[in-house]
Amino acid sequence: MLIGKNGSGLKRIGQNAREKIEELIKKKIYLQLFVSVKRGWSKDKKSLEQFGYVF
Repeated sequence: MLIGKNGSGLKRIGQNAREKIEELIKKKIYLQLFVSVKRGWSKDKKSLEQFGYVF
Protein backbone atom coordinates (compact mmCIF):
# COMPACT_ATOMS: atom_id res chain seq x y z
CA MET A 1 0.00 0.00 0.00
CA LEU A 2 2.76 2.44 0.90
CA ILE A 3 5.49 0.95 -1.25
CA GLY A 4 4.28 2.32 -4.58
CA LYS A 5 5.44 1.47 -8.08
CA ASN A 6 9.06 0.24 -8.05
CA GLY A 7 9.35 1.22 -4.38
CA SER A 8 8.95 4.93 -5.11
CA GLY A 9 6.58 5.55 -2.19
CA LEU A 10 8.80 3.76 0.29
CA LYS A 11 11.86 5.60 -1.03
CA ARG A 12 10.11 8.97 -0.64
CA ILE A 13 9.04 8.15 2.92
CA GLY A 14 12.58 7.06 3.82
CA GLN A 15 14.22 10.13 2.28
CA ASN A 16 11.85 12.52 4.04
CA ALA A 17 12.33 10.77 7.38
CA ARG A 18 16.14 10.72 6.99
CA GLU A 19 16.26 14.42 6.07
CA LYS A 20 14.13 15.40 9.07
CA ILE A 21 16.20 13.31 11.47
CA GLU A 22 19.46 14.73 10.07
CA GLU A 23 18.09 18.26 10.44
CA LEU A 24 17.07 17.53 14.02
CA ILE A 25 20.38 16.04 15.17
CA LYS A 26 22.65 18.02 12.81
CA LYS A 27 24.47 14.89 11.59
CA LYS A 28 24.33 12.65 8.53
CA ILE A 29 22.70 9.29 9.19
CA TYR A 30 21.96 6.05 7.37
CA LEU A 31 18.31 5.09 7.75
CA GLN A 32 17.46 1.45 7.11
CA LEU A 33 13.81 0.60 6.50
CA PHE A 34 12.14 -2.79 6.80
CA VAL A 35 8.93 -3.91 5.12
CA SER A 36 6.51 -6.39 6.62
CA VAL A 37 3.82 -8.00 4.50
CA LYS A 38 0.73 -9.62 5.94
CA ARG A 39 -0.84 -12.18 3.62
CA GLY A 40 -4.43 -11.44 2.70
CA TRP A 41 -4.47 -7.98 4.31
CA SER A 42 -6.57 -6.53 1.49
CA LYS A 43 -9.37 -9.04 2.14
CA ASP A 44 -9.23 -8.90 5.94
CA LYS A 45 -11.65 -6.41 7.51
CA LYS A 46 -9.58 -6.01 10.70
CA SER A 47 -6.41 -5.28 8.73
CA LEU A 48 -8.19 -2.71 6.59
CA GLU A 49 -9.62 -1.02 9.70
CA GLN A 50 -6.06 -0.68 11.06
CA PHE A 51 -5.22 1.28 7.92
CA GLY A 52 -8.14 3.61 8.61
CA TYR A 53 -10.88 2.15 6.42
CA VAL A 54 -14.34 2.41 7.95
CA PHE A 55 -17.07 -0.10 7.14
